[in-house]
Amino acid sequence: MPDKQKRILVVDDAPETLEVLRRNLTSKGYLVFTAPGVDDALRVLECEAIDLVITDYKMPRVSGLDLVRHVRENYQDTEVMMITGYASIGGAVEAVKFGAEDYLAKPFTDEELFGAVEHALQKLVTRRISRLGTVLAASDTHGILGESRAIQEIFEFVDKAAGTPATVLITGESGTGKELVARAIHYRSPRVSAPFVPVNCGSIPEGLLESELFGHLKGAFTGAVETRAGFFQTADGGTIFLDEISETSLAMQVKLLRVLQDKEVCMVGDARTRKVDVRIVAATNKDLLNLVKKGQFRDDLFFRLSVITIAVPRLADRGDDVLMLAQHFADKFSRVMDKKPIRFSDGALRALKNYDWPGNVRELENVVQRLVVMTDGEVVNATDLPSLMRFSAPRQRGLKRTLAEVEKAHIQAVLESVGGNKTRAAEILGIDRKTLREKLKQDETR
Repeated sequence: MPDKQKRILVVDDAPETLEVLRRNLTSKGYLVFTAPGVDDALRVLECEAIDLVITDYKMPRVSGLDLVRHVRENYQDTEVMMITGYASIGGAVEAVKFGAEDYLAKPFTDEELFGAVEHALQKLVTRRISRLGTVLAASDTHGILGESRAIQEIFEFVDKAAGTPATVLITGESGTGKELVARAIHYRSPRVSAPFVPVNCGSIPEGLLESELFGHLKGAFTGAVETRAGFFQTADGGTIFLDEISETSLAMQVKLLRVLQDKEVCMVGDARTRKVDVRIVAATNKDLLNLVKKGQFRDDLFFRLSVITIAVPRLADRGDDVLMLAQHFADKFSRVMDKKPIRFSDGALRALKNYDWPGNVRELENVVQRLVVMTDGEVVNATDLPSLMRFSAPRQRGLKRTLAEVEKAHIQAVLESVGGNKTRAAEILGIDRKTLREKLKQDETR
């Protein structure tokens, strides 16, 4: 089914033609509206966001050409196709001149119809991509890019969360942009003039995490040659972002709970507590509630952190956003490397959209950066993409493979997507490097 269920308006004065087109297009997953004439079509356009208008050429009172011209002058985000039983070269030229994307002569096959519709909708996506730079420049998204419904819901959550002092838990796979969401909440909040302090809890050794978060006094432990404030004191008045919160120990979770409850921290080596005014935003790529059930995460801390929960969608669930982001990254790296801007062919765009993106936006950015470096021309074709993207099987896979086979294939796909980097692959898979090594050894012995 097409992503975001593309909306098509069919305009024809013949009821049987309307019904055939409606039935055929609906079978392909499109949301289809119909109108027996231009006047009715205009009313639909005023009420609905239509992606593609398919109109007959000759109709009573007002012709399809007039509708084509009206759409082109008033709806820049709508494509137009013309169909006619009175095919002529002059008519085709006139239709294209007024802005029709395609011109189909009756009778046409279902394959010709579906091909023309897909081509017109792809042109719409390409035009939206070309406008992306202007749209982004005019918007205040704090680095979160996209027009899909899934990402628009994130913007709505961010706006609501920013206006409250409540703690926020951001969930989602690695590489989806959880830190960008945290930053957006901070910079849209009343705390915008105070610091935003990101902390990756998984990258700090357990023995140092308390000192890093809460600070320490001189002489508190070996190597503490001076008194140093922690991240919570640095973020005073602002926001602290605790990424990979699931990697903290139960002992550290108790101390974090105390900060949430009492708004106080105790530096290592100090008996006194100090007041801090800090908003906490946490993030995880794991199922915290499942960890709570296993006794690996405190339930009281979980409920304190998840007053507001924002689930960031996978890139594969964001429809045409992947194409917009690909062009955005291409423009970005072309500027950085002082190269001519590159664009993607229709075949490359299809391959990018069909790929499952296990590493999400971070993986896409890495792939596009490599393409900008390696591509000599100004057009990226499907053949320029990594082989995994060109030849990846459809997402709906067969159901006769064992669980071990599915796991092995997914691990190999993730490894190839990150160039064999086991640390990055483990992060995407949500496991540690040791577990990844063990699984790879198991695959070798099978």
